[in-house]
Amino acid sequence: MLKVKDVSNLTGVSVRTLHYYDKIGLLKPSDVTEGGYRLYDDTALERLQQIMLFRELQFPLNDIKKILDDKNFDRNKALEQQIELLTLRKEHLENLIVFARGIKLTGVKNMDFTAFDVSKIDEYTRQAKEAWGNTDAYKEYEYKIAKQSKEEQQRILQGLIDIFIEFGNMMHRSPESDEVQQQVNKLQEYITDNFYNC
Repeated sequence: MLKVKDVSNLTGVSVRTLHYYDKIGLLKPSDVTEGGYRLYDDTALERLQQIMLFRELQFPLNDIKKILDDKNFDRNKALEQQIELLTLRKEHLENLIVFARGIKLTGVKNMDFTAFDVSKIDEYTRQAKEAWGNTDAYKEYEYKIAKQSKEEQQRILQGLIDIFIEFGNMMHRSPESDEVQQQVNKLQEYITDNFYNC
C-alpha cells in the first residue's frame, strides 16, 4: 500500500489532484489510516492508470467516472481503443515534426498541408466515443455542435484557443492566485456555454 505522496511521486499526479479525485468519488483510497493518511493498493493504481489514459484523450472527469463505474466497462477493449488513438496522435505529431524540419532546411517551396490532416484521428475518435460517449456531457456537446455553422464552430474554437493563450501568459503565477482562478472560471463558463456543462 502506498501513501498519497508516494502515489504522487510515482505517477506525477499532484497530491492536490489525488485529494480532489477522492472528493468527487473518482478515485477513492483503498484504506485510510487512523492518522488520516490515504493508502492506495494495486487496484486503485490500476484505476488511476485508466483515469490518466482517459485524461490524455481529453475526457472530462465526470465522464471518466461514469465510464469506469459502469458495470459493463470492458477494460481490455478500452485499452485497445486508447492505444490505437494514442498511436494515431503519435504518428500525426511525427509527421508534423518531419514537415517542420523540412521547412527549416529548405524553406516553404510547395504548399503541402497533408501533415495537418487529422481525419484519421477524428474518425477513430468518433468510433471510440460511440463506445464510450454515452454520457450526458457528450450528448450535450453533440446537440450544441449540430446547431452551429462551420464559421461559428471556427469562431468558438478560436475563442477557446484565445483563453489558453491567456493561460500561457500566466505561467509565472501561482495556480491559486485570484487572476488564474478567474481565468479557470472563464474557461469553465466558456465550455458550458459552447460545448457541455462543465
